[in-house]
Amino acid sequence: MASEDRAGQVPNFYIRQNSTNAISLDFEPDASYQFVEILEDRYKCTHCHLVLHNPHQTGCGHRFCQRCITSLRELNVIPTCPIDKEIIKSHEVFKDNCCKREVLNLQVYCRNSPACNAKTTLGRYQDHLQQCLFESIQCINEGCCEKVLQKDLKEHLRLHCNFRKELCRYCHQPVISINLKTHERTDCPEYPLICPHGCTQTILMKEVEEHILVCPEVEIDCPYKQYGCPTKIKRGKILEHENIYLREHMLQILDRNSKLENQISELYKNLEHKEIKIQQLADMVKKCEKEFRQFTQLYSKNNNLLASTQTLAIHIDKSACLETQVRQLVQMANQQQSKFDLRPLLETVENIKHKVAFLESYEQRLVVLEDLSNQHDIHLGLHKAQLNKNEERFKLLEGTSYNGKLIWKIVDYKTKKKEAVEGSCLSIFSQPFYTSRCGYRLSARAYLNGDGSGKGTHVSLYFVVMRGEFDSLLPWPFRQKVTLMLLDQSGKKNHIVETFKADPNSSSFKRPEGEMNVASGCPRFVPHTLLENAKSTYIKDDTIFLKVVVDLSDLEEL
Repeated sequence: MASEDRAGQVPNFYIRQNSTNAISLDFEPDASYQFVEILEDRYKCTHCHLVLHNPHQTGCGHRFCQRCITSLRELNVIPTCPIDKEIIKSHEVFKDNCCKREVLNLQVYCRNSPACNAKTTLGRYQDHLQQCLFESIQCINEGCCEKVLQKDLKEHLRLHCNFRKELCRYCHQPVISINLKTHERTDCPEYPLICPHGCTQTILMKEVEEHILVCPEVEIDCPYKQYGCPTKIKRGKILEHENIYLREHMLQILDRNSKLENQISELYKNLEHKEIKIQQLADMVKKCEKEFRQFTQLYSKNNNLLASTQTLAIHIDKSACLETQVRQLVQMANQQQSKFDLRPLLETVENIKHKVAFLESYEQRLVVLEDLSNQHDIHLGLHKAQLNKNEERFKLLEGTSYNGKLIWKIVDYKTKKKEAVEGSCLSIFSQPFYTSRCGYRLSARAYLNGDGSGKGTHVSLYFVVMRGEFDSLLPWPFRQKVTLMLLDQSGKKNHIVETFKADPNSSSFKRPEGEMNVASGCPRFVPHTLLENAKSTYIKDDTIFLKVVVDLSDLEEL
């Protein structure tokens, strides 16, 4: 939520009267204070009855806190004083700096009393708390959530904090205390340990891999694995295993040799038997060849006569058949020639065949061209989509701010507010902006129909810390001062301004774990009655301009 620290920022519907440069001191308005003397009624707000914070006096002479007088103005069409029911007129309200100085000089006890017996002025109260030895503060070590008294912080950091850094007794590197034992067992290269394979030798953790290469208890593959030995043996017993394996392998070889000798002797016997059979077959072949030659001589004499007779008979049959077919063809030709001539028809048929073939070839080319056209259309579509993405990215990069300032133009205000009222789009985000080229990534979020306490009556404006590329190099949590503004479009610069300083204890300003943190800002940034009335200078042509400014004065740039 926005801080109540609005010293010097009075809403533009109040006219400054009787005001001088205010004291730069301030205090928390909602805190409980124990005053040294009883708080007089003249230092109490007429509305909230607490000590006056940034007091304003009305025409009827009563004093109010700045936020109380603002609240009366916003919640009532005609605001009245709760004491005398007088109408509060804007031009009669002025900032009471004299009363403010008196309030800031009131004496109060430290909230850590009775341990701390200090007294201080209300304006210096926060300064005292920062120095008070009895103030409970968070341990500054990263990861430690323990709170200790400021006077005990040094002792806590030196002796008790689980997140303090200690030197490892083996590698002498700084390690977080709570992680020291884990570091020794898993990460410390100088940590001595007994060989995990059981050779009883003590070695350093960084030497484990080298030791495994020579450790006699490590199981390795047999050197004769490529020859079929699947056994895994310890390195120290490799020679013994080799002797056993070679002895067994030699016996197997001898056994195989004896079997091969037996097989060879049987093969010799089979070859001798087959040679005898081959010789017998050769003799039979020679005998058959001699008989075949005699038979061939006799057959050739009879075969010539038989072949001539068969050939003559075949030619006689073919001649008779051809003669019959010639007679029939002559008769048919005489009959058809008298009726019509077929040559023009045959020529026409041939022409049509050529045209059909030509069209078929064109149809195939058209199919190929259609496929090419479809492929080109697909490629063009992909290129168009890529060009559109690049164009959107270039527009976003051109409009990106790297100086911690954002000017956000919201067009079609009425349409977007209607969508928010109907619930279809409750909020809208601005484009991201940065505190520097390598700085925090930020954005703004607006609820045009309000959010939380401002729903339905106000425009809510929030500040969002987003996950960026350089988060690991930046200091966290985010601690900068942020100013939210609605810009006046009349040229008179009567802007509506809200300023707050990031709360380091809020999850909204820690390093983002997701895409963005929970938004933080003003749920009642500007009332609809002020923004949308006919005389409003904040909305023109259905467009409003919002501005976000991050104070970079104490931010170190990467």
